[in-house]
Amino acid sequence: MNNRRTFIKSGAIAVFGISLGGVPAFIARAAEQYRNTILFKKKKVLICIFQRGAMDGLMAVSPFTDEYFKLARPTLFMSAAKDVKKTSLIDLDGKFGLHPSFAAFDSLFKNKQLAIVHGIGSPNNTRSHFDAQDYMESGTPFEKGNQSGWLNRAIGLMGHDATPFRAVSMTASSPRSLYGYNPTISLSNLQDFAIRPNRNMQGMDLSAQSFEDLYDQTTSGLFKETSKETFEAVDMLSKVNVKTYQPANGALYPTTKLGNSLKQLAQLIKVDVGLEIGFAESTGWDTHFNQGTDRGGFAKSATDLGDSIAAFWTDIGEAYQDEVTVMTMTEFGRTVKQNGSGGTDHGRASCNFILGNNVNGGIVYGDIKPLAIENLEDGRDLAVSTDFRSVFSEVADKQLLLNNDALLFPGWKGDHLKIMKG
Repeated sequence: MNNRRTFIKSGAIAVFGISLGGVPAFIARAAEQYRNTILFKKKKVLICIFQRGAMDGLMAVSPFTDEYFKLARPTLFMSAAKDVKKTSLIDLDGKFGLHPSFAAFDSLFKNKQLAIVHGIGSPNNTRSHFDAQDYMESGTPFEKGNQSGWLNRAIGLMGHDATPFRAVSMTASSPRSLYGYNPTISLSNLQDFAIRPNRNMQGMDLSAQSFEDLYDQTTSGLFKETSKETFEAVDMLSKVNVKTYQPANGALYPTTKLGNSLKQLAQLIKVDVGLEIGFAESTGWDTHFNQGTDRGGFAKSATDLGDSIAAFWTDIGEAYQDEVTVMTMTEFGRTVKQNGSGGTDHGRASCNFILGNNVNGGIVYGDIKPLAIENLEDGRDLAVSTDFRSVFSEVADKQLLLNNDALLFPGWKGDHLKIMKG
């Protein structure tokens, strides 16, 4: 199978969810003929979650013994000491404490399935959300014109045949990470689908009632073949009954966009349609004011992220946990010192979470110096001590069996942290 077998292709067609109904019945014809082919055996899967808005890594995983940190945050600082009047941090190792809204991560960390990298960030010191996200997702922090994303380049390095569902983003449009020539899918919901027009669909009757009607209008050549693969992919997806899906093992997903996205990615994994890269987004991390401690904007987003990931992990169960790794990312962190509005401003380093049975978990990685002003970047921020590429490349290399960091992250030469086993 070559790159012409695509579901999404540059200049071809895109599919996205538009409502909460059931999967249309007409697409249920050809799925089972694929089930016994080698393409649909269990695949190693990497799930990436982008925390948009810049998570305060110092609140997520706090160096609670640091006196400088305590002084810098008179109303935001939280202790790991047990206090009947206050909610405490979850003590991870005597130095770092996990925010209580991430309580769902506690057992995963203790079971050594969850690793945390602190002080992670980009070598580019921009504090613009847009630019920092672009640099992180392109994987080229000093090259703004790069047309491809690092996850799309990872697809190109896999070196084996794939199904149309190799890379799926649970977003209405393709994230920057998946930009590029290699085929990907971006969709909001698995329940219903519609064709979204683009430049190669000019002259077609977009009022057609079905995929078949549109397919009949296509001409010969690449678009005709791409359309055929689209319909095959939708046929395959018909085996996923989203509306009546019941998560396994008692998993309870939050009724949020992230919870719904991860629930649907779990379904794709369990029906073995060939998913290898999944992408989802978490929002609400831009905490300039009223950040709160155990309650407030940060706690709300943290609860959603922690509970959604834990539900996903429970849902896929032991049958798939050996095949799956989950990794979070955020564009930068927040200032060490709180601001006058009870929040934190754009900073530099943050932290991220990596979950999987192939992870050397139960450890907070990274070199975090005391938060005295002389150790801070620009006298205000947690300095970046771990380039995000050293983590992303290691996780991708080990999970997706890649071996070309020079192509995955052009211009980067660095070491891995030994977060992954093997």
